Amino acid sequence: MRAVLKRHWLEIALILPLVLYIFGFTLVPVTRSIALGFSSEAGGFTFEHYRALFANGQFRGALINTLAITGLGLSLQLFTGLGLALILSRTFRLRGLVRSIMLVPMGVPTIVSGVTLLYLFDSSGYLNELLFRLGLIDLPIDWASGGIRTLFMIVFADLWKVTPVVVLLMLAGLDAIPESVYEAAAVDGATGWGAFWRITLPLLKPSITMTVIVRGVDVFRIFELPLVLAGRMTPVLATFAYTEYNQYYNSHTSGAAATFLLGVILVFVVLYLLFVERERRAEV
Repeated sequence: MRAVLKRHWLEIALILPLVLYIFGFTLVPVTRSIALGFSSEAGGFTFEHYRALFANGQFRGALINTLAITGLGLSLQLFTGLGLALILSRTFRLRGLVRSIMLVPMGVPTIVSGVTLLYLFDSSGYLNELLFRLGLIDLPIDWASGGIRTLFMIVFADLWKVTPVVVLLMLAGLDAIPESVYEAAAVDGATGWGAFWRITLPLLKPSITMTVIVRGVDVFRIFELPLVLAGRMTPVLATFAYTEYNQYYNSHTSGAAATFLLGVILVFVVLYLLFVERERRAEV
């Protein structure tokens, strides 16, 4: 053991901070949250917090909001990301500049993105001003008051923030399609739309599946944007767990909600690993 430490002391010294970080800021909090969700006030094991959780109307509302944001957000992100990727895959002047500008939202912190979009969706923001000048409204719309309008606001904010990620994944899939496939299709008389539906989309299936799984994990655990833009008016699973712990001091309920969210994310992770393994075996 001493010889191993003496031989690999530099590697151990470099990796030790990462191990401590993962242990202190990931494993310990996650384990603590799971324990809180399954422990009673007296310290015993119980499922009571989960029964109370699913009987909680706010939790059910947060779950519905999360599912709605995930479904609508993923659909818009795939549609927008694929459209932009098809445009950026073509050769045109200033393509490099356009690609660089498109990546800007990725570098903006999520909190900053949320605060910036408040200038757009605030009651006295630019969107209400535009709608008023166009004669579409007489009074300002409170986009953060809850309901479908707030969900669309959060979906739009997330769309602006993460679309570059989807575009990069779609571009990687498009670049992997051999040009010879399109040349053969053109010889057979395939039109632009025909080639898109019969060649591009089927060959993009691995990239689309990967995008859905990866983005599904990210959207389902969305936290900062709903917290900044909507607060408690439109809770999602992550903000529900946060509010229960920090404002209502219901640590057991918060732990149960966080554990439920962790379980859903683990399902997406397992699907991701299964998909990657299947693709690896297919390539072999």
